[in-house]
Amino acid sequence: MEGGRGGKRWRFATPNLAVAAAGERSIQRYLLQLHACLDEHGPRPVIPLSHGDPSSSACFRTAPEAEEAVAAAVRSGDYNGYSSPATSLPARRAVAEYLSCDLPYKLCTDDIFLTSGGTQAIEIVMSVFGQPGANILLPKPGYPKHEAHAVFHRMEVRLYDLVPERGWEINVEAVEALADENTVAIVITNPNNPCGNVYTYEHLSKIADTASKLGLLVIADEVYGHLVYGSTPFVPMGVFGETVPVLTLGAISKRWVVDSLRSFRNLTTGPATFIQGAIPHIMKNTNDEFFRKTLELLKETAEICFGEIKEIKCITCPHKPEGSFFMMVKLDISQLSDICDDIDFCSKLVKEESVVLLPGRALGMENWLRITFALDPPRLKQGLERVKSFCRRHQSHANMLNISASAKVEPHFGMSKS
Repeated sequence: MEGGRGGKRWRFATPNLAVAAAGERSIQRYLLQLHACLDEHGPRPVIPLSHGDPSSSACFRTAPEAEEAVAAAVRSGDYNGYSSPATSLPARRAVAEYLSCDLPYKLCTDDIFLTSGGTQAIEIVMSVFGQPGANILLPKPGYPKHEAHAVFHRMEVRLYDLVPERGWEINVEAVEALADENTVAIVITNPNNPCGNVYTYEHLSKIADTASKLGLLVIADEVYGHLVYGSTPFVPMGVFGETVPVLTLGAISKRWVVDSLRSFRNLTTGPATFIQGAIPHIMKNTNDEFFRKTLELLKETAEICFGEIKEIKCITCPHKPEGSFFMMVKLDISQLSDICDDIDFCSKLVKEESVVLLPGRALGMENWLRITFALDPPRLKQGLERVKSFCRRHQSHANMLNISASAKVEPHFGMSKS
Protein backbone atom coordinates (compact mmCIF):
# COMPACT_ATOMS: atom_id res chain seq x y z
CA MET A 1 0.00 0.00 0.00
CA GLU A 2 1.37 3.36 -1.04
CA GLY A 3 0.36 6.39 0.96
CA GLY A 4 1.25 8.77 3.74
CA ARG A 5 4.11 11.21 3.69
CA GLY A 6 6.72 10.59 1.04
CA GLY A 7 4.74 7.69 -0.47
CA LYS A 8 5.67 5.41 2.43
CA ARG A 9 4.86 1.72 2.01
CA TRP A 10 3.03 0.25 5.01
CA ARG A 11 4.00 -3.35 5.74
CA PHE A 12 0.75 -4.28 7.45
CA ALA A 13 -1.33 -3.60 4.33
CA THR A 14 -0.53 -6.84 2.45
CA PRO A 15 -3.83 -8.71 1.93
CA ASN A 16 -4.32 -11.91 3.92
CA LEU A 17 -5.14 -14.41 1.19
CA ALA A 18 -6.36 -17.01 3.69
CA VAL A 19 -8.96 -14.58 5.04
CA ALA A 20 -10.11 -13.71 1.53
CA ALA A 21 -10.41 -17.39 0.58
CA ALA A 22 -12.37 -18.19 3.76
CA GLY A 23 -14.70 -15.23 3.19
CA GLU A 24 -15.60 -16.59 -0.23
CA ARG A 25 -17.24 -19.55 1.55
CA SER A 26 -19.60 -17.37 3.58
CA ILE A 27 -23.39 -17.65 3.33
CA GLN A 28 -23.53 -14.06 4.50
CA ARG A 29 -21.86 -12.91 1.29
CA TYR A 30 -24.73 -14.31 -0.78
CA LEU A 31 -27.42 -13.00 1.57
CA LEU A 32 -25.97 -9.49 1.43
CA GLN A 33 -26.12 -9.62 -2.38
CA LEU A 34 -29.75 -10.76 -2.27
CA HIS A 35 -30.81 -8.12 0.24
CA ALA A 36 -29.29 -5.48 -2.03
CA CYS A 37 -31.94 -6.51 -4.60
CA LEU A 38 -34.83 -5.85 -2.22
CA ASP A 39 -37.23 -2.98 -2.80
CA GLU A 40 -37.13 -1.44 0.67
CA HIS A 41 -40.24 0.61 -0.09
CA GLY A 42 -42.21 -2.30 -1.51
CA PRO A 43 -45.79 -2.89 -0.33
CA ARG A 44 -45.20 -6.40 1.02
CA PRO A 45 -43.13 -7.49 4.02
CA VAL A 46 -40.02 -9.56 3.42
CA ILE A 47 -40.40 -13.28 4.10
CA PRO A 48 -37.02 -14.85 4.97
CA LEU A 49 -36.84 -18.50 3.90
CA SER A 50 -33.05 -18.43 3.82
CA HIS A 51 -31.93 -17.79 7.38
CA GLY A 52 -30.89 -20.28 10.04
CA ASP A 53 -32.42 -18.38 12.96
CA PRO A 54 -35.96 -19.48 13.84
CA SER A 55 -36.18 -16.97 16.71
CA SER A 56 -37.40 -14.35 14.22
CA SER A 57 -40.81 -16.04 14.51
CA ALA A 58 -42.66 -15.68 17.81
CA CYS A 59 -43.77 -19.33 17.66
CA PHE A 60 -40.12 -20.43 17.89
CA ARG A 61 -39.21 -18.14 20.78
CA THR A 62 -36.75 -19.42 23.40
CA ALA A 63 -38.25 -21.25 26.38
CA PRO A 64 -39.20 -18.90 29.26
CA GLU A 65 -37.20 -21.10 31.65
CA ALA A 66 -34.05 -20.36 29.62
CA GLU A 67 -34.73 -16.62 29.61
CA GLU A 68 -35.28 -16.62 33.36
CA ALA A 69 -32.13 -18.68 34.01
CA VAL A 70 -30.00 -16.14 32.13
CA ALA A 71 -31.67 -13.18 33.85
CA ALA A 72 -31.24 -14.82 37.28
CA ALA A 73 -27.54 -15.46 36.62
CA VAL A 74 -27.06 -11.77 35.75
CA ARG A 75 -29.04 -10.56 38.76
CA SER A 76 -27.13 -12.82 41.15
CA GLY A 77 -23.86 -10.90 40.75
CA ASP A 78 -21.97 -14.21 40.93
CA TYR A 79 -20.92 -14.12 37.28
CA ASN A 80 -19.64 -10.59 36.79
CA GLY A 81 -15.97 -11.51 36.47
CA TYR A 82 -13.73 -13.56 34.20
CA SER A 83 -14.44 -17.20 33.56
CA SER A 84 -12.57 -19.65 35.76
CA PRO A 85 -12.54 -23.43 36.31
CA ALA A 86 -14.85 -22.90 39.27
CA THR A 87 -17.28 -20.94 37.08
CA SER A 88 -17.38 -23.47 34.27
CA LEU A 89 -17.41 -26.66 36.37
CA PRO A 90 -21.18 -26.77 37.12
CA ALA A 91 -21.97 -26.01 33.47
CA ARG A 92 -19.62 -28.70 32.15
CA ARG A 93 -20.99 -31.19 34.65
CA ALA A 94 -24.55 -30.45 33.54
CA VAL A 95 -23.62 -30.88 29.87
CA ALA A 96 -21.77 -34.15 30.59
CA GLU A 97 -24.77 -35.58 32.45
CA TYR A 98 -27.17 -34.47 29.72
CA LEU A 99 -25.15 -35.97 26.85
CA SER A 100 -24.37 -39.19 28.72
CA CYS A 101 -28.07 -40.10 28.68
CA ASP A 102 -27.77 -41.04 24.99
CA LEU A 103 -24.40 -42.82 25.16
CA PRO A 104 -23.32 -46.34 26.23
CA TYR A 105 -20.71 -44.79 28.55
CA LYS A 106 -20.50 -41.80 30.87
CA LEU A 107 -18.83 -38.50 30.03
CA CYS A 108 -17.06 -36.52 32.73
CA THR A 109 -16.45 -32.79 33.04
CA ASP A 110 -12.97 -33.14 31.49
CA ASP A 111 -14.61 -34.41 28.29
CA ILE A 112 -16.55 -31.16 27.86
CA PHE A 113 -15.22 -27.98 26.25
CA LEU A 114 -17.58 -25.01 26.36
CA THR A 115 -17.50 -22.56 23.44
CA SER A 116 -19.38 -19.44 22.43
CA GLY A 117 -21.71 -21.20 20.04
CA GLY A 118 -21.09 -23.77 17.34
CA THR A 119 -19.04 -21.42 15.19
CA GLN A 120 -16.33 -21.08 17.82
CA ALA A 121 -16.36 -24.85 18.25
CA ILE A 122 -15.72 -25.26 14.52
CA GLU A 123 -12.96 -22.64 14.66
CA ILE A 124 -11.20 -24.37 17.55
CA VAL A 125 -11.37 -27.81 15.93
CA MET A 126 -10.02 -26.57 12.61
CA SER A 127 -7.28 -24.65 14.41
CA VAL A 128 -6.13 -27.78 16.20
CA PHE A 129 -6.02 -29.93 13.06
CA GLY A 130 -4.88 -27.27 10.62
CA GLN A 131 -1.30 -28.37 10.00
CA PRO A 132 0.76 -27.94 6.80
CA GLY A 133 -0.09 -30.67 4.30
CA ALA A 134 -3.18 -31.91 6.16
CA ASN A 135 -6.49 -32.44 4.40
CA ILE A 136 -10.02 -32.90 5.71
CA LEU A 137 -13.12 -34.54 4.21
CA LEU A 138 -16.27 -32.39 4.16
CA PRO A 139 -19.78 -33.14 2.84
CA LYS A 140 -21.23 -31.65 -0.34
CA PRO A 141 -23.61 -29.99 0.17
CA GLY A 142 -22.52 -28.91 3.60
CA TYR A 143 -22.33 -26.11 6.13
CA PRO A 144 -20.01 -23.45 4.64
CA LYS A 145 -18.36 -22.51 7.93
CA HIS A 146 -16.72 -25.94 8.12
CA GLU A 147 -14.99 -25.26 4.82
CA ALA A 148 -14.30 -21.58 5.58
CA HIS A 149 -12.40 -22.32 8.79
CA ALA A 150 -10.55 -25.26 7.22
CA VAL A 151 -9.41 -23.03 4.36
CA PHE A 152 -8.48 -20.22 6.76
CA HIS A 153 -6.18 -22.64 8.60
CA ARG A 154 -4.67 -23.69 5.26
CA MET A 155 -6.05 -27.20 5.17
CA GLU A 156 -6.83 -28.87 1.88
CA VAL A 157 -10.57 -29.48 1.62
CA ARG A 158 -11.76 -32.65 -0.11
CA LEU A 159 -15.50 -32.85 -0.72
CA TYR A 160 -17.42 -36.11 -0.65
CA ASP A 161 -20.94 -36.33 -2.09
CA LEU A 162 -24.23 -36.78 -0.31
CA VAL A 163 -26.55 -38.77 -2.57
CA PRO A 164 -30.03 -37.23 -2.91
CA GLU A 165 -31.51 -40.39 -4.44
CA ARG A 166 -30.52 -42.30 -1.29
CA GLY A 167 -31.95 -39.80 1.19
CA TRP A 168 -28.73 -37.74 1.17
CA GLU A 169 -26.67 -40.62 2.55
CA ILE A 170 -22.89 -40.36 2.46
CA ASN A 171 -21.18 -41.96 -0.52
CA VAL A 172 -18.90 -44.12 1.61
CA GLU A 173 -17.04 -45.54 -1.38
CA ALA A 174 -16.13 -42.01 -2.46
CA VAL A 175 -14.86 -41.27 1.05
CA GLU A 176 -12.45 -44.20 0.82
CA ALA A 177 -11.22 -42.99 -2.56
CA LEU A 178 -10.62 -39.43 -1.32
CA ALA A 179 -8.68 -40.24 1.84
CA ASP A 180 -4.90 -40.61 1.94
CA GLU A 181 -2.10 -40.59 4.54
CA ASN A 182 -2.56 -36.82 5.06
CA THR A 183 -6.29 -36.97 5.79
CA VAL A 184 -6.89 -36.14 9.45
CA ALA A 185 -10.68 -36.21 9.81
CA ILE A 186 -14.08 -36.53 8.21
CA VAL A 187 -16.90 -34.14 9.13
CA ILE A 188 -20.50 -35.38 9.16
CA THR A 189 -23.60 -33.33 9.95
CA ASN A 190 -26.51 -35.19 11.53
CA PRO A 191 -29.33 -34.17 11.45
CA ASN A 192 -28.27 -32.51 8.27
CA ASN A 193 -28.01 -28.86 7.37
CA PRO A 194 -28.88 -28.15 4.57
CA CYS A 195 -30.66 -31.36 3.53
CA GLY A 196 -32.88 -32.14 6.54
CA ASN A 197 -32.11 -35.87 6.55
CA VAL A 198 -31.33 -38.03 9.61
CA TYR A 199 -28.87 -40.91 9.32
CA THR A 200 -29.87 -44.40 10.44
CA TYR A 201 -27.92 -46.41 12.99
CA GLU A 202 -26.80 -48.76 10.23
CA HIS A 203 -25.45 -45.94 8.05
CA LEU A 204 -23.61 -44.32 10.95
CA SER A 205 -22.12 -47.70 11.84
CA LYS A 206 -20.84 -48.04 8.27
CA ILE A 207 -19.30 -44.55 8.50
CA ALA A 208 -17.63 -45.45 11.81
CA ASP A 209 -16.18 -48.65 10.36
CA THR A 210 -14.89 -46.82 7.29
CA ALA A 211 -13.30 -44.04 9.35
CA SER A 212 -11.69 -46.64 11.62
CA LYS A 213 -10.31 -48.51 8.61
CA LEU A 214 -8.83 -45.26 7.26
CA GLY A 215 -7.53 -44.10 10.65
CA LEU A 216 -9.66 -40.93 10.68
CA LEU A 217 -11.22 -38.89 13.43
CA VAL A 218 -14.97 -38.34 12.97
CA ILE A 219 -16.08 -34.77 13.68
CA ALA A 220 -19.83 -34.95 14.21
CA ASP A 221 -21.79 -31.70 13.93
CA GLU A 222 -24.95 -32.57 15.86
CA VAL A 223 -26.30 -29.09 16.51
CA TYR A 224 -29.79 -30.21 15.47
CA GLY A 225 -29.62 -33.52 17.34
CA HIS A 226 -32.89 -33.05 19.20
CA LEU A 227 -34.81 -31.43 16.35
CA VAL A 228 -35.96 -34.72 14.83
CA TYR A 229 -39.62 -35.29 13.94
CA GLY A 230 -39.57 -37.98 11.22
CA SER A 231 -39.56 -41.77 11.35
CA THR A 232 -35.75 -42.09 11.68
CA PRO A 233 -34.60 -41.60 15.29
CA PHE A 234 -31.51 -39.54 16.04
CA VAL A 235 -28.44 -41.61 16.97
CA PRO A 236 -25.43 -39.66 18.33
CA MET A 237 -22.16 -40.54 16.62
CA GLY A 238 -20.63 -40.91 20.07
CA VAL A 239 -22.40 -44.28 20.30
CA PHE A 240 -19.58 -45.58 18.08
CA GLY A 241 -16.85 -44.09 20.28
CA GLU A 242 -15.40 -47.53 20.95
CA THR A 243 -14.96 -48.10 17.19
CA VAL A 244 -13.49 -44.77 16.13
CA PRO A 245 -12.49 -41.51 17.83
CA VAL A 246 -15.45 -39.15 17.70
CA LEU A 247 -15.46 -35.42 18.35
CA THR A 248 -18.93 -33.97 18.70
CA LEU A 249 -19.50 -30.25 18.64
CA GLY A 250 -20.35 -29.83 22.30
CA ALA A 251 -18.90 -33.09 23.64
CA ILE A 252 -16.05 -35.50 23.03
CA SER A 253 -16.30 -39.27 23.18
CA LYS A 254 -13.46 -40.89 25.11
CA ARG A 255 -10.24 -38.88 25.34
CA TRP A 256 -8.56 -38.77 21.98
CA VAL A 257 -7.06 -35.38 20.99
CA VAL A 258 -8.00 -33.91 24.37
CA ASP A 259 -4.51 -32.57 25.06
CA SER A 260 -4.42 -30.58 21.83
CA LEU A 261 -7.90 -29.23 22.36
CA ARG A 262 -7.13 -28.23 25.94
CA SER A 263 -3.93 -26.48 24.88
CA PHE A 264 -5.71 -24.45 22.24
CA ARG A 265 -8.69 -23.83 24.52
CA ASN A 266 -6.32 -22.13 26.95
CA LEU A 267 -5.61 -19.52 24.27
CA THR A 268 -9.25 -18.53 23.77
CA THR A 269 -12.14 -17.23 25.83
CA GLY A 270 -15.21 -19.26 26.70
CA PRO A 271 -18.87 -18.34 26.80
CA ALA A 272 -19.96 -15.34 28.86
CA THR A 273 -19.83 -16.25 32.55
CA PHE A 274 -23.53 -15.57 33.14
CA ILE A 275 -24.39 -17.99 30.33
CA GLN A 276 -22.26 -20.64 32.01
CA GLY A 277 -24.09 -19.88 35.25
CA ALA A 278 -27.44 -20.35 33.53
CA ILE A 279 -26.67 -23.66 31.79
CA PRO A 280 -27.38 -26.03 34.71
CA HIS A 281 -30.73 -24.35 35.36
CA ILE A 282 -31.69 -24.36 31.66
CA MET A 283 -31.01 -28.08 31.39
CA LYS A 284 -32.76 -28.93 34.63
CA ASN A 285 -35.81 -26.69 34.47
CA THR A 286 -36.85 -26.39 30.81
CA ASN A 287 -40.23 -28.06 30.47
CA ASP A 288 -40.50 -31.09 28.20
CA GLU A 289 -43.71 -29.58 26.86
CA PHE A 290 -41.65 -26.82 25.24
CA PHE A 291 -39.62 -29.33 23.24
CA ARG A 292 -42.70 -31.36 22.32
CA LYS A 293 -44.49 -28.31 20.92
CA THR A 294 -41.40 -27.22 19.03
CA LEU A 295 -41.08 -30.62 17.33
CA GLU A 296 -44.80 -30.68 16.50
CA LEU A 297 -44.53 -27.24 14.94
CA LEU A 298 -41.44 -28.21 12.91
CA LYS A 299 -43.18 -31.34 11.68
CA GLU A 300 -46.15 -29.22 10.60
CA THR A 301 -44.02 -26.66 8.77
CA ALA A 302 -41.94 -29.40 7.12
CA GLU A 303 -45.17 -30.97 5.82
CA ILE A 304 -46.37 -27.60 4.55
CA CYS A 305 -43.11 -26.91 2.75
CA PHE A 306 -42.84 -30.37 1.22
CA GLY A 307 -46.46 -30.28 0.05
CA GLU A 308 -46.27 -26.80 -1.45
CA ILE A 309 -43.03 -27.56 -3.28
CA LYS A 310 -44.67 -30.55 -4.99
CA GLU A 311 -47.05 -28.08 -6.69
CA ILE A 312 -44.18 -26.11 -8.28
CA LYS A 313 -43.19 -27.82 -11.52
CA CYS A 314 -39.69 -26.36 -11.80
CA ILE A 315 -38.68 -27.33 -8.23
CA THR A 316 -38.38 -30.85 -6.82
CA CYS A 317 -37.45 -32.14 -3.38
CA PRO A 318 -35.70 -35.54 -3.47
CA HIS A 319 -36.13 -36.25 0.21
CA LYS A 320 -38.72 -35.16 2.75
CA PRO A 321 -36.94 -33.59 5.75
CA GLU A 322 -36.95 -35.49 9.05
CA GLY A 323 -34.70 -33.25 11.14
CA SER A 324 -33.35 -29.69 11.47
CA PHE A 325 -35.44 -27.03 9.68
CA PHE A 326 -33.87 -27.03 6.22
CA MET A 327 -34.74 -28.55 2.86
CA MET A 328 -32.64 -28.83 -0.32
CA VAL A 329 -34.60 -28.66 -3.55
CA LYS A 330 -33.55 -29.03 -7.19
CA LEU A 331 -34.22 -26.15 -9.59
CA ASP A 332 -34.98 -27.09 -13.22
CA ILE A 333 -33.80 -24.03 -15.15
CA SER A 334 -35.01 -25.48 -18.46
CA GLN A 335 -38.62 -24.84 -17.40
CA LEU A 336 -38.01 -21.14 -16.81
CA SER A 337 -37.49 -18.25 -19.17
CA ASP A 338 -35.00 -15.41 -18.55
CA ILE A 339 -33.52 -17.30 -15.52
CA CYS A 340 -29.97 -18.52 -16.04
CA ASP A 341 -29.07 -20.17 -12.71
CA ASP A 342 -29.93 -20.42 -9.00
CA ILE A 343 -28.39 -17.05 -8.12
CA ASP A 344 -30.35 -15.34 -10.87
CA PHE A 345 -33.50 -17.11 -9.65
CA CYS A 346 -33.02 -15.94 -6.05
CA SER A 347 -32.06 -12.40 -7.07
CA LYS A 348 -35.17 -11.93 -9.22
CA LEU A 349 -37.38 -13.66 -6.65
CA VAL A 350 -36.35 -11.31 -3.87
CA LYS A 351 -36.80 -8.29 -6.14
CA GLU A 352 -40.23 -9.27 -7.44
CA GLU A 353 -41.73 -11.13 -4.49
CA SER A 354 -39.74 -10.03 -1.39
CA VAL A 355 -38.99 -13.67 -0.56
CA VAL A 356 -35.42 -14.68 0.28
CA LEU A 357 -34.14 -18.19 -0.53
CA LEU A 358 -30.53 -19.31 -0.32
CA PRO A 359 -28.99 -20.22 -3.69
CA GLY A 360 -27.41 -23.66 -3.74
CA ARG A 361 -24.19 -22.14 -5.05
CA ALA A 362 -23.55 -20.92 -1.49
CA LEU A 363 -23.42 -24.59 -0.46
CA GLY A 364 -21.50 -25.87 -3.46
CA MET A 365 -24.63 -27.04 -5.35
CA GLU A 366 -25.38 -25.07 -8.51
CA ASN A 367 -29.06 -24.89 -9.49
CA TRP A 368 -30.26 -26.07 -6.11
CA LEU A 369 -31.97 -24.03 -3.39
CA ARG A 370 -32.03 -24.26 0.39
CA ILE A 371 -35.37 -23.45 2.01
CA THR A 372 -35.73 -22.75 5.72
CA PHE A 373 -39.17 -23.65 7.07
CA ALA A 374 -38.73 -22.57 10.71
CA LEU A 375 -41.40 -19.92 10.30
CA ASP A 376 -44.93 -19.53 11.60
CA PRO A 377 -47.23 -21.54 9.27
CA PRO A 378 -49.23 -18.61 7.82
CA ARG A 379 -46.11 -16.69 6.80
CA LEU A 380 -44.49 -19.86 5.45
CA LYS A 381 -47.55 -20.56 3.27
CA GLN A 382 -47.59 -16.96 2.09
CA GLY A 383 -43.91 -17.09 1.18
CA LEU A 384 -44.31 -20.34 -0.76
CA GLU A 385 -47.36 -18.95 -2.59
CA ARG A 386 -45.19 -16.05 -3.72
CA VAL A 387 -42.56 -18.53 -4.97
CA LYS A 388 -45.30 -20.35 -6.92
CA SER A 389 -46.49 -17.09 -8.44
CA PHE A 390 -42.94 -16.17 -9.43
CA CYS A 391 -42.34 -19.54 -11.09
CA ARG A 392 -45.61 -19.36 -13.03
CA ARG A 393 -44.76 -15.89 -14.23
CA HIS A 394 -41.30 -16.99 -15.43
CA GLN A 395 -42.41 -20.28 -16.92
CA SER A 396 -40.81 -20.84 -20.31
CA HIS A 397 -43.03 -20.34 -23.36
CA ALA A 398 -42.31 -23.85 -24.70
CA ASN A 399 -43.27 -25.41 -21.39
CA MET A 400 -46.49 -23.40 -21.26
CA LEU A 401 -47.41 -24.65 -24.73
CA ASN A 402 -46.79 -28.26 -23.66
CA ILE A 403 -48.98 -27.84 -20.61
CA SER A 404 -51.67 -26.14 -22.66
CA ALA A 405 -51.62 -28.91 -25.25
CA SER A 406 -51.85 -31.68 -22.69
CA ALA A 407 -54.73 -29.97 -20.90
CA LYS A 408 -56.73 -29.23 -24.04
CA VAL A 409 -59.79 -31.43 -24.62
CA GLU A 410 -61.21 -31.67 -28.14
CA PRO A 411 -65.03 -31.76 -28.26
CA HIS A 412 -66.58 -34.83 -29.91
CA PHE A 413 -69.99 -34.78 -31.53
CA GLY A 414 -71.55 -38.16 -32.23
CA MET A 415 -73.71 -38.37 -35.32
CA SER A 416 -76.03 -41.20 -36.16
CA LYS A 417 -77.30 -42.03 -39.59
CA SER A 418 -80.96 -41.73 -39.97
